[in-house]
Amino acid sequence: MNASAMKKPAHGHMPYAFTAVLGFIKKNTVLCIAIVAALVTSFIVPPDAAYLGYFDLRTLTCLFCTLAVVCALRNIGFFTFVARKIVVCTGNLRAAVLALVCITFIGSMLIANDMALLTFLPLGFFVLESTGNRKYMAFTFIMQNIAANLGGMLTPFGNPQNLYLYSHFSIPVGEFMSIMFPPFILSITMIAVCCFVFVKPVKLKLEEGETEKLPIRRTVVYLLLFAFSIVIVFRIIPYWIGLIVIPSALFFLDRKALAKVDYALLFTFMSFFVFAGNMGRMEAVRNLFSGLLEKSTLIFSVLSCQCISNVPSAVLLSQFTENYRELLVGVNIGGAGTLIASLASLITFREYTSHDPGKAGKYIALFSAFNFGFLIILTLFEYFLLNH
Repeated sequence: MNASAMKKPAHGHMPYAFTAVLGFIKKNTVLCIAIVAALVTSFIVPPDAAYLGYFDLRTLTCLFCTLAVVCALRNIGFFTFVARKIVVCTGNLRAAVLALVCITFIGSMLIANDMALLTFLPLGFFVLESTGNRKYMAFTFIMQNIAANLGGMLTPFGNPQNLYLYSHFSIPVGEFMSIMFPPFILSITMIAVCCFVFVKPVKLKLEEGETEKLPIRRTVVYLLLFAFSIVIVFRIIPYWIGLIVIPSALFFLDRKALAKVDYALLFTFMSFFVFAGNMGRMEAVRNLFSGLLEKSTLIFSVLSCQCISNVPSAVLLSQFTENYRELLVGVNIGGAGTLIASLASLITFREYTSHDPGKAGKYIALFSAFNFGFLIILTLFEYFLLNH
């Protein structure tokens, strides 16, 4: 009797533990892949003092601060309020989706692609949710993701890799924008065509619900904190000041916002930094990239992004080529493609699965179809442009 009683908890706990682990992996698939990649490369390149240089602390700080402020704005119903305004002003679904994509596109040029997604993806969800059009959420998120990655290519501060290459090669602003203008215009055109083809101009109707007014004081404070995080992105204020000011303010104003920050996403970024840093220190990898870049900087920078994402690719490949024109274009259009081609895409994936965790597979399939379509067209366009 006692032996049988002792066995029951063991059999009962095993399935629960297994289910819990499996549930965590399903919910944080990209994080788990990133951790495994970091661990595997850590056996090849043992941890040492150089690991500390892998982490882009400014990017991680900006990401954390923006996530926290967005959570605070969400808690007071800011995105619901703005979403209702968009619905009222646009009137139909196609116009609303176009407005959301355009806002993300423009935002990426001003506040960087990852920040634009953190800001406007929740807005996209609330517009579709409040009008009963959640079936368009995957498409809208994917278009916003493409808009953020490709919209940010025009300005030096639009994407993290742009900031790095702009500084590393001391590229004049005028030349920088002239290099990126052709793919930028083509991207706008393709995004607009997709929205017109795949979204019907059905009339939007808001679902019945309470229309609460925004708390003015908190709204103003949170928007000021958001503006403060943007100032950090522009490097006007040191990032460590933001790491003190924003968490301190939210600790007193809305502690729940700090608790709701997507820490899994932050750890995903950190894991990829370790992976990319280790890859750059492997002699065989460095020799391989050096040889491939001699054949076509554009093509191989695009391919590199598909494996280790565009920011690490920009840092890694810049060590082996002076052809910054093709490298700049390659690591920007290379942000389309696989889910890890741009770390900003992880933000979109995490946001989508937080609302629809059971449809991650369908999302990735649709994401891949659109992204590889954009990638192939843009790569062929730039290849012929650069060689004719």
